[in-house]
Amino acid sequence: MNTEIDDTFASRLSEVALTVSAFLDEKIGETTGDGFDWPATLRAAMRHGALNGGKRIRPFLVIETARMLGGDEKAAMYAAAALECIHCYSLIHDDLPAMDDDDMRRGQPTVHIAFDEATAILAGDALLTFAFELLSDPANPAPAETKLELVRKLAIASGAGGMVGGQVLDLAAETGNPDENEIMSMQAMKTGALLRHACEAGAIVARADDATICRMREFGTTIGLAFQLADDLLDATADAATVGKATGKDAGRNKGTYVSLNGVEKTRARCEELVAEACATIAAYGSEARLLQQAAAYIAQRTS
Repeated sequence: MNTEIDDTFASRLSEVALTVSAFLDEKIGETTGDGFDWPATLRAAMRHGALNGGKRIRPFLVIETARMLGGDEKAAMYAAAALECIHCYSLIHDDLPAMDDDDMRRGQPTVHIAFDEATAILAGDALLTFAFELLSDPANPAPAETKLELVRKLAIASGAGGMVGGQVLDLAAETGNPDENEIMSMQAMKTGALLRHACEAGAIVARADDATICRMREFGTTIGLAFQLADDLLDATADAATVGKATGKDAGRNKGTYVSLNGVEKTRARCEELVAEACATIAAYGSEARLLQQAAAYIAQRTS
């Protein structure tokens, strides 16, 4: 399937990115909790980690899935912002010297470089917990049972059986010799879990039936695999100035990836296959699914 990415998609992605960033800027700027002010340095580090650019593809998937299925726009925004907080916290921790040891993220100094390691750890912790504060916010119009389900699903996606567990396996791949199935499982956890949750969360916000939620989860699973393959391709073929972070690190660490096992061309071909599979999963929604199908293509074709 040849899914063209048009100006409507680009405009909508940009619009969602700006709206989500403004929402997070407002919420991080508010005093919450028991009336105590957040430490200024911590708030600044959280802002640096969460508001320092980014394509906001995960919030886009939440919001567009909810829109396609008739969900409440404001409830979708809370779910999208919560997910983005989890994603941003993971990047802050991923960049630390104990893990990927990156100095640049999105073309800017990483949080531990702009501040210090301890502040970066705490800013990540704060964004992690803030995600669940957003989901449970009384101002969130989602019904209580929907909020509870979103909290549970996000905790699962970001925890030991999802993103965090995948990061453990990813670190182990630097010294081990994983086969293709092990690499794909690791990627489905590390990167795929939050993308899978994005599509599932949009359906939950829309209070869709179980079959629809399952379909959107399958869509998210497939694009999650495509996203990680695209990441591996960028690391192997792109330059740091284009990507906004260091490249060539996987090969430098002799890390097992789909690219290292199968080469660049086979990886590109598999990425295209995954996009076609994802698009077919939601084809029954017709033109209403067009933006999500273009999102799948964008994930595989992006250059940064």
